[in-house]
Parts: sequence; C-alpha cells; structure tokens
Amino acid sequence: QLKTTTTAAASRDFTEDRLWLNGKEQDVGHPRVQACLREVRRLARKRRGGGEDTAALSLSYKIHIASENNFPTAAGLASSAAGYACLVSALARLYGVEEELSEVARRGSGSACRSMFGGFVQWQRGERPDGTDSLALQVAPETHWPELRVLVLVVSGEKKPVGSTAGMQTSVETSPLLKHRAEVVVPERLAQMMRHIRERDFEGFGQLAMRDSNQFHATCLDTFPPIFYLTDLSRHIIALAHRYNAHHGHTKVAYTFDAGPNAVIFMLADTVAEFVEVVRRSFPPATNGDQFVRGLPVGSATLSQELVAAVVTEPVPGAVQYILHTKPGPGPQLVDDPSQHLLGADGLPRSHA
Repeated sequence: QLKTTTTAAASRDFTEDRLWLNGKEQDVGHPRVQACLREVRRLARKRRGGGEDTAALSLSYKIHIASENNFPTAAGLASSAAGYACLVSALARLYGVEEELSEVARRGSGSACRSMFGGFVQWQRGERPDGTDSLALQVAPETHWPELRVLVLVVSGEKKPVGSTAGMQTSVETSPLLKHRAEVVVPERLAQMMRHIRERDFEGFGQLAMRDSNQFHATCLDTFPPIFYLTDLSRHIIALAHRYNAHHGHTKVAYTFDAGPNAVIFMLADTVAEFVEVVRRSFPPATNGDQFVRGLPVGSATLSQELVAAVVTEPVPGAVQYILHTKPGPGPQLVDDPSQHLLGADGLPRSHA
C-alpha cells in the first residue's frame, strides 16, 4: 500500500549516469545517491577480488535508475527511507553484491537502513567513528503480529519546509533536550518497545509510541530556531485519539508523527472500521468520498450516540485528504513481472499510460 519501485540498468551504450524519480529526471550527482552507488560498486569490486569476471557486469558501464513512490514524497512518510533501501537493493542485485547492505542504505537516508528488512526493525546506534556498525536488525518479521494495522491520515502531500537531515543537524547543535533524549531516554525505550512488540502488547506499544512521538516533537520545539512539523490539524488528530481512547477506557489507537504533519495511527484489526468512521465524521471528506479510504479494504461501522458525543467534537470538513489503510510489510522484493519494470529495453523510462 506504500511502496517504492526501482529499476536499475547498466549498459556500455549509456553515455552518462541518469536518474528519474516519479517520471521526472533528477540530479544523479546528488551526494547521497553517489555515496550509495560508490559503495555498492566498491563492494562489487572487492567481491571479484580485483579480477575481471567476464560474466559479471562491467563496473565502468554507466547506469540508468528509475524510481517511483505510490505515496507522497518528502512529506514525512519515509519516502527517502523506502527510496534508498530500494535503490541499494536494486544496485546490489545488478552488481551481484550480497553483503550487509543496511549500512550502505544508511548513507542515502538514515532510516533507509531499517527498510532493508521487513516487519519490526531496530536501528543500532553503533560505536565506531566511521559508522560501519550502525546497522539495522530485524526484531520480528511482518508475520509476527498479524492483527496490527496502520492508518496513515494524509493531511498534506506537500513537501515539508525543513528536511529531516537539516532539521536533525540543527537539533543536535542547539537542543539540550535532544542530548538527554539520545543518551538517557532512547536506550531505555528501545528495550521497552522491543519487549512490547515481542509480547504483542498493544497497550504498552501504543502508549510508548505516542509518548515518544510527543517527545521527538518537543525536541523540534527545543531546537533553535524551533522547527514545527506538526500543524494545528496534527494536534487536532492527537486530541481525537486521546478522546477515543478515553471513551473506551484503554489504548485502542496510537498516533506517531515523523518529520511531517501526517498522522500514522496504529491499531488492531478489530478497531479499524470504527475508527475510520470516527475520522470520517471528524474530518468529512470534501469531494472524494469514494477515494477517501485507500489501501486494504475497510468494513463499515455504526457509531453509538455516546461515542459520537464523546469523541466527534467540532468536525473540520476536508481537512484530511485521504486515509491509507495498511499493515507491517516485507523488506525489498524482486519484481519478476517485466511489465512492472520502469525502464524499457532502451534503458529509458517506460510510459505506463
């Protein structure tokens, strides 16, 4: 439901490296793209022991890369994490590299290292100055918690005003709260979160997800000058989640916000239909009623008058553009179907018209 598809091709006929993202040509010289390309080629060279393997792809060939996201890009929905994980997987397959690749993906986007695996993944901080031990480890596969569901409330597909990397660098330089968070809070919470995931304890998992999201955004506010990723609408959704949980007397939904205004809400499968109806009543869709809910199918639900009175206060029409219903997914998958490949036989983007 939220995926990046990437095709990479190398040929002696290509005159230069080229990159297309969502159908538009981009600067292939971007330092992060180059870092990933350089590192995969280095690993490929090392694997061949310097000898020239006639069957292997020549490392001197220029490369064409096409990538597409089926969800908003640079809007705080981890498009760069998905994109760089997909890029590194495609390059590694092209060059026959099988090493630990999460460290390579991390050079493109920090969180991309996690996207190299499916399910629940921990990003290890690492101790070495060169960062080579800052890797991702899978805590549990995507099949581990089959009832877990995710709703993404897309309030804006706009590119965010401050990019994640630049924002984090400013926070590191100016936020004392971030220093405390990194040294004291995060290690403890990581251990707790892994325990909640292993035990499939939604109450613990949900509470911790919300508290940690709130604290992350507190560090953004503690940054100088402050960074505002959350909007009034984001805060409206936070309040809605708390009212909904209070009405039920326990944690049925849990929000988390990345570096952007769009809400990611966790819940178990049996809560989805009711909560989607709550969102529909709280943020009545402007015109796209039939396109309002996308992704996995959602059943219908009837809300009790008590629930509506307690939870649905002051509706804001048209505020949520759409809801994406999804669940934890797998890591990178090879697409065997040639009709899905983004580059044609000539190495140029195919039109999917």
